Amino acid sequence: MNDKPGRLKRPLQPMPEFVRQALVDRGLMDAYQSRPPYQRNDYLGWINRAKRPETKQKRLSQMLEELASGNSYMNMAYRAKK
Repeated sequence: MNDKPGRLKRPLQPMPEFVRQALVDRGLMDAYQSRPPYQRNDYLGWINRAKRPETKQKRLSQMLEELASGNSYMNMAYRAKK
């Protein structure tokens, strides 16, 4: 990852293995890596903060859908820089 931890204002979140595996299985690791560091960190923090496994899975599914579509981030419009 090309995260620059010194530039993020929030603590850098670890990527759980189930998230990494889901990204690989769905072929979305490149889409994930192309997002800005703050978005990657926000997604992981959001998933990691969920207490119930069902909530973690729901949040993971949303992240995967947003990465696949490429036009949203946390239910907000997103346009990748070219």
